[in-house]
Amino acid sequence: MEAGDALIMARVQFGLNIAFHILFPTITIGLAWILVYFRAQYARTGEAAWLATYKLWLKVFALTFAMGVVTGIVMSFQFGTNWPGYMNHVGNVAGPLLAFEVLTAFFLEATFLGVMLFGMNRVPGWMHLTSTVLVAVGTSLSAFWILALNSWMQTPAGYAYAIDGQIIAGDWWQVIFNPSFPYRFTHMMLASGLTAAFVVTGLSAWRLLKSAEDAAAFKTLRTGIVLAAFLAPLQILVGDMHGLNTLEHQPAKIAAIEAIWKTERGAPLVLFAIPNEAQKRNDFSIEIPKMASLLLKHDADAELKGLDAFAPDTAPVAPVFYSFRIMVGMGVLMLALSWFGAWKTKNRVLPSKWLLWAFAASTFSGWIATLAGWMVTEIGRQPWLVTGLLRTADAVGPVGEAKLGASLTGYVVTYGLMLVAYMVVMTHLAGKGDGHALLRQDTTQKVRG
Repeated sequence: MEAGDALIMARVQFGLNIAFHILFPTITIGLAWILVYFRAQYARTGEAAWLATYKLWLKVFALTFAMGVVTGIVMSFQFGTNWPGYMNHVGNVAGPLLAFEVLTAFFLEATFLGVMLFGMNRVPGWMHLTSTVLVAVGTSLSAFWILALNSWMQTPAGYAYAIDGQIIAGDWWQVIFNPSFPYRFTHMMLASGLTAAFVVTGLSAWRLLKSAEDAAAFKTLRTGIVLAAFLAPLQILVGDMHGLNTLEHQPAKIAAIEAIWKTERGAPLVLFAIPNEAQKRNDFSIEIPKMASLLLKHDADAELKGLDAFAPDTAPVAPVFYSFRIMVGMGVLMLALSWFGAWKTKNRVLPSKWLLWAFAASTFSGWIATLAGWMVTEIGRQPWLVTGLLRTADAVGPVGEAKLGASLTGYVVTYGLMLVAYMVVMTHLAGKGDGHALLRQDTTQKVRG
């Protein structure tokens, strides 16, 4: 196998691993805070319906958390097997950030998740509620450290060179709070909230299609709809701010996203096209004149740098161009569906079956938007692994063709089976509901303490 082929296969394998892994934290980060709401409602009212709802979604959370842990462990091993050059070059920065995530976030989540799962009747009620909050804090803290590292790789800052030429942290504050971190972290947290909101809405709709009289399922349906309706416009606003930040610090990525081949004034906004990499042009393009310059620089005649200004260090245009439009399109659909759903359920009226089917079909819509956004972020910075400091080709390890092919095949088969099993269990739990027997218990029953 040629070096270029090995690099591509190694990238595909790592891309598959991280894409599969990111599905689960995207749910658990948002769902953890929804669980805090359910648990607080039970503590406030003492209603068994809220307790049953909490217990049902705690099962979903535990399953999803476990999937995230398993896939995360596999991904971490690939730093050593497929990408040894990464830690050799920037390990003095990346290593501590990954260690901070384990020490401050993962241990916090794992410890208090045990209390959440098994301690309800063994600890005072306030302690159980506090544990739920701490697990939610832990999931968010985990995202904080991982995104600090990823953002640093996109927009490195605060680094220095040691005497032996190794890259080290010169200023940890600048390393962590690098130029793109605030936007990337906020964008991801909102994406997680939206993803979890649609999971709750979609699975609740699935339950209502089976049992329309399930009042608890309607409560969670309404909770997910309102949360999504609130978060979706915020995500669009933050996404726009993130885009402006990317234009400032990663203009080559913006040029690929917008398929701007040549530097020009009054650049059009390309709604759809077929990017032609060979001819450096857009075929069958549908454009709005000067709109890209207006949106990105608030001046219809402003100059936008094209890919020609950054050659040869440019990303492949087609995957970035299409992924960005999938992400935006999915975001608009989620906004429209959540707002329409909020309007249709404002009087606490069960929506029509077609709307319930629409919500059920959009259960994992957040995954589509998240994966598309991830592809924009990661492919858009190529050929750099750490922008300006480390090229992807310089970090790949000397793994042979047979090993890469065999392991990639194994990952595809294993992850495919795991995903099917996960979705079957999720829909089974949702179809059963949150336990009618528990709902018939005395509503005055409370957790000890």
